[in-house]
Amino acid sequence: MFREGVVRIVAQTGKSVAEVARDLGINETTLANWVSRARRAGTAPAGERDEMERLRGEMPSSTATPSWFWPAALRTP
Repeated sequence: MFREGVVRIVAQTGKSVAEVARDLGINETTLANWVSRARRAGTAPAGERDEMERLRGEMPSSTATPSWFWPAALRTP
């Protein structure tokens, strides 16, 4: 119960793992492991899952090669 609450604090407050660990007196590595396990298990809080889905949806457009990458001679008009 405590772990889930702490993981929820990390996800909902936007604070870094280091900040939350320091605030609560928890080892940073331990908290990072808890957060990582929650993400892998799919038990991350709903807000975080929604954000991850949104970012996954944006990935194809963000991985496209920008037009400035190609030399002008190779660009088609």
